[in-house]
Amino acid sequence: MNMTEPYRRKIDPCRGRSLGDGSPNDNDRLEIGPTQLAFREWEESGLSLPNLARMREYRWNRLTQHVVERDYGGLLLFDPLNIRYATDTTNMQLWNTHNPFRAVLVCADGYMVIWDYKNSPFLSEFNPLVRERRTGAALFYFTAGDMAERDAESFAGQVRELMDCHAGSNRRLAVDKIMVSGLRALESAGFEIMDGEEVTEKSRSIKGADDILAMRCAHDSCDKAVAAMRDAAVPGMSEDEIWAVLHAENIRRGGEWIETRLLSSGPRTNPWFQECGPRQLQNNEILALDTDLVGCYGMCIDISRTFWIGDVKPRDDMIYAMNHGVDHIRENMALLAPGVSFRELTFGGHQLDDIYWKQKYGVKMHGVGLCDEWPAIVYPDRYDPKAFDYVLEPGMVLCVEALISPEGGDFSIKLEDQVLVTENGHENLTSFPFDAALMGNT
Repeated sequence: MNMTEPYRRKIDPCRGRSLGDGSPNDNDRLEIGPTQLAFREWEESGLSLPNLARMREYRWNRLTQHVVERDYGGLLLFDPLNIRYATDTTNMQLWNTHNPFRAVLVCADGYMVIWDYKNSPFLSEFNPLVRERRTGAALFYFTAGDMAERDAESFAGQVRELMDCHAGSNRRLAVDKIMVSGLRALESAGFEIMDGEEVTEKSRSIKGADDILAMRCAHDSCDKAVAAMRDAAVPGMSEDEIWAVLHAENIRRGGEWIETRLLSSGPRTNPWFQECGPRQLQNNEILALDTDLVGCYGMCIDISRTFWIGDVKPRDDMIYAMNHGVDHIRENMALLAPGVSFRELTFGGHQLDDIYWKQKYGVKMHGVGLCDEWPAIVYPDRYDPKAFDYVLEPGMVLCVEALISPEGGDFSIKLEDQVLVTENGHENLTSFPFDAALMGNT
């Protein structure tokens, strides 16, 4: 140890001051991140780590570029996942989703400011792209009470001050999600409010090289967590007990949270979207899940699998439905390539049998990054050309869905793979196998 430097407790004693992703090798660091277990597993899997500083700069450039292209003076963010995208910082993410106390302003010249909880401005200090740290964006009733309008006027004044310095006379301000008092205060301050959600969804839709490396790492950890959950699932366990394994395995690798509770068993799989509860898994039943998992580096890994838990062969109608779902995913995935229109994806590909049509999934495919994102590729009965007149681009990542749920039945098959659109076609990032028994292979 260099005796002229303060002693540092390292996350990984075998490394120097930085870990392989460029983050500090310091047990007291501000930024959350992967654990030693995750790093070891990624090394064993031969994965390359993202360069986090480069990833953050790519995202910042994407947002700034989209602001400039639309001739906006700035982009004001309240959605915690948009703030994560812009700054790669977190602060009580789930609490923040229903108590919006954070905000970020990205000006047209790239100047970026964060408003954070008054006692935690230090949480973004690791990112030099955040140029200022302020307070005063908490406009919800719990904290503002009957003085929300006064607080909103104060916040709008700060935004006006910053825009005067970094956007000149441009008063076109894109905003994603904001309390009513905040919206009114900004409009009273002379801003023309534009759709910030459109800006962020388009910005986030194209992943950079380091985003993709981070997603590969998160996917590896998710696969291991799902495998641990599947191996733990035995008759007599409750759905909640089984689901808890996925949570634990995600967090012990440095993952963050799971957005839903979409695991069910036996007849509770039909209709789909019943969340897990106290029901005990029985022998010779289906167990189906949708991860909706926010994992390492904040990357969402959204895959679905259906397992057979039992010691006899599944019914023939279950095996048929499983193979129908695999065909649905594989044939629809085969369409993915740069330049393919959303319309082609909607009307092309695999067709569901009539018995599965009424209870089909809400989309054929959807984007994914820090969470489920734009675009949505819908089925033909929901298609509107004015809403979905776009084409695929390299760097998009889509989840290809299959819900094979017979109307009036006692089971559903839920499957989903996460797929990268490449320069020449696509790459399936999901390697977790389909259940052999349900495929009829055992």
